[in-house]
Order: sequence, then C-alpha cells, then structure tokens
Amino acid sequence: MSVTTLQNHIAGSYCDAHGAQRLDLVDPATEQVYARIPLSDATDLDAAYAAAARAFPIWREATPAERQLALFRIADAMESRADEFADLESQDTGKPRATLVADEIAQSVDQLRFFAGAARNLEGRAAGEYLAGHTSYVRREPIGVIGQVTPWNYPLNMAVWKIAPALAAGNTVVLKPAESTPQSTLLLAEIVAAHTPAGVLNVVLGARETGAALVGHPAAQMVAITGSVRAGMAVAASAASDLKRVHLELGGKAPAIVFDDAALPAAAEAIVAAAFFNAGQDCTAATRVLVHESVHDEFVRMLVARTASHARTGGPHEEGVFFGPLSSAAQLAQVQGFVERLPGHARIETGGRRHGASGYFFEPTIVSGMRQDDEAVQDEIFGPVLTVQAFSGDDEALALANGVRYALAASVFTRDHSRAMRFTRDLDFGCVWVNTHIPFVSDMPHGGFKHSGYGKDLSQYGFEDYTRLKHVMSAW
Repeated sequence: MSVTTLQNHIAGSYCDAHGAQRLDLVDPATEQVYARIPLSDATDLDAAYAAAARAFPIWREATPAERQLALFRIADAMESRADEFADLESQDTGKPRATLVADEIAQSVDQLRFFAGAARNLEGRAAGEYLAGHTSYVRREPIGVIGQVTPWNYPLNMAVWKIAPALAAGNTVVLKPAESTPQSTLLLAEIVAAHTPAGVLNVVLGARETGAALVGHPAAQMVAITGSVRAGMAVAASAASDLKRVHLELGGKAPAIVFDDAALPAAAEAIVAAAFFNAGQDCTAATRVLVHESVHDEFVRMLVARTASHARTGGPHEEGVFFGPLSSAAQLAQVQGFVERLPGHARIETGGRRHGASGYFFEPTIVSGMRQDDEAVQDEIFGPVLTVQAFSGDDEALALANGVRYALAASVFTRDHSRAMRFTRDLDFGCVWVNTHIPFVSDMPHGGFKHSGYGKDLSQYGFEDYTRLKHVMSAW
C-alpha cells in the first residue's frame, strides 16, 4: 500500500506544512499505515490565522441570504459526494462503511441545511425608547476568527457541528481535526473553499502541541473544542490568559434508568444500541444502567441476549456488523485497562476481551454487580462497556444517576408520566430522554453541565454561541 502525506488546507488551497515532523495514520481495523500528516508548527498556524483574518471582513459583509446560499451549496456538494466521505471516514475510523452514508453523512448534510436557515434568523430585542429622547436596539454580530479542535470519534459530524454555526453567523475558522482522523475534514475544506471566499475555513493538521498552539494563538477571538475533560480544562486555562470566549463539549457518563414498570424489551433494545454504537466511543452513549432491583436479573438477561443478537463487531466492509474497532491502540489499551481493574464484586456477563488477532476490536461487554464508587462507574471508559447497578426506589435512582462529575446526557424508562416528568426536572444533565436514548436532531441543543463542559452545539442556541451582542443608542 502506498503511503501518502496529507497537506494543510489554508486560504482555499492545499499547502505543505512548514513543520518537518510527520505522524503516521494507522488503519484501526488492520493496524496498517496508510498515510502521514504533518505536525504543523507556529508558522503554519500564523498563516492559517492570517488567512482567516483576511477573509473575515469579506465574509461578515456577506448578507445572511448569501451565507445561507453558500451553506446550502456546501450541503448539496457533501450529499453528492457522500460515497467519497464514507470511504475516507471508514478508513480513518474503521466504522462500518454500509451505515455511514445513511447515518452520519446524512446527519451532517441536515445540520448544514439547518444552520443555513439559521443564518437568516439573527434575533435581537425590538427597538424601543428605554430612555426619553433616545432609541435603543440590539445588534447580533459575528465574533471574528474562531479556533476550533474536533475529536476522532465523529470526525465529519463534529467538524460540521463546529463550522456550520460559526460560518452561518459570519465568522471565519481555523480548525484542527484529530490527528488520527483528518481526511473527511480536508474534503469538507475543499468543498467550503469552492463556495466561500478564500480563508473562510482553514484546516491545520497536527497533534496535541498543534492544538495547544491553535488555542493559544492571539488571533483567535473564541475557541471551541469537543474533547476530553483534561483537554477542556487546558483550553479553558489557556483561553483565560487572553480572555477568549470558550465553548467546551467534553465527556459524559450517561445513566439509563430502568423502572420496574418500563417496557423492558424495548428498553433493552434502546440501551444496547446506545451503549455499543460506534464502539461506545460517544460522549452521550448509555454507559450506566440503573435498574430497579425487582427486575434486575431479568433485565440483565435481556441486555445480554440483545447484545448477542444485535451488537456484533467487525471490519468496515463485513456484513451484519453493528460497530467497528476502537480508534487506536491507545484507546484499546484504555478499555482493556478498565476491564482488567474491575473489582472482585463485579461480574462480567458477556464480553470483556479483545476480539480477533489484529485490529483494535473489543467485544461488547456488560458488567453487573457494580457499586457507585467503582472506577468503571465514575470514569469515562469511552468503549463498548456497559455497567449495571440495582436501585430500590426513586430517590436512590436519582442519587446514583447524578452521583458522577459528568452531566451531559441521561435517560429514564418508565410508563409513569409523573415520574418521568420529575426525573426530567431533577436529572442534572444537559439532555434527558424518556423511553429512548441517543437520538438527536439539528433543531435541539446538545451540551452539558459540570465536567461535561458548557456551551451548546446544534439548534438556534448553538448558532447564538457564535455571535456577540451590541447595544446601539441614538439620541433624537
């Protein structure tokens, strides 16, 4: 297999990086090297930010209708080239090729079209006389040049989540994709460049050091990342030194609470899908099942049976595969470490082992007998591992659910409407599902509390995060 070296995409075209160091890209399904990326340095970032700064006054002057049309055209181009995106995304991540077009790429197209609509919905308070002889109104404006960092679990989706609202609002962007999954983002940059002024979107490749330099660059008026809690804290600290705006979408440890009155087969089906989709590498994945003690054993059996029949792992081109490999050798080692360190009171109901002799595959794993202070309950595994705990009543269920540092997503399964309403109020998470887990739409906000970060992706709220407010007062 020939090994190609990828390039940065700056000011509307590909260009070689100034930095001489390179990093291999490894296919997670085969462990074979197929490409290399540059580790971009300060000179590369200066060039990218300079291009974004030059483009900003041009792009902010575009009318909302012009920005909307550009985003519609980008969405149409992505849709027409969906197979290319799927091939690149599958190679970078090992995800099942058959599902990418219908799921993640279709979602990205829809999200671009949603924010195209949002571009023409810049809202402010109505003009009025709040002081005698003076008229006031509010302008909602773009912030400027935005620095963004995206993760490896959903490379294309997360790039769209970041750039679509930023561009719709009139900002320009310098973005660093995860070092292991850059290809779909580079193709997206090509498409954006065909429909916007040069420099509106710039993609710079590199690893952690490049990301830190991107966040700390003085030209960025705002930084936005999706990543780990550790990365989010580092970004917040860096941004604080320059008073940059910060948008953080970080980790999760989502509980799925199952009551004894729930439709148990449907709950098992929803939870297994939400736990093992994308190999559990999802910050909203169902990672902790909290089940009423009276149906605990029955429900565990249902989870195991559903996993055996519907949660098969395998290579990206195999038929009947629900999820692919973990993203990297390091991620595989992390998941294996959590399982190896399980306490003696834990019981592995299914899985718990690496799958196959090559590739970073791990079996879908269910572990019962867990306690609230166990490492696997408290810390984000980010793999296909589902823990199960029993509870005896509503108050205990709520305490167990909220008793972690993450607060991104949760779900409750019950036929009792009053109970469902109480739990949607009292669960301390940015998204709460009732009798389902993990579906989302472009129209509704995504984002958490506590160590899951702050700021919203998607929806009109996500769009507003990329704007600033200005009060204008005129004397009569």
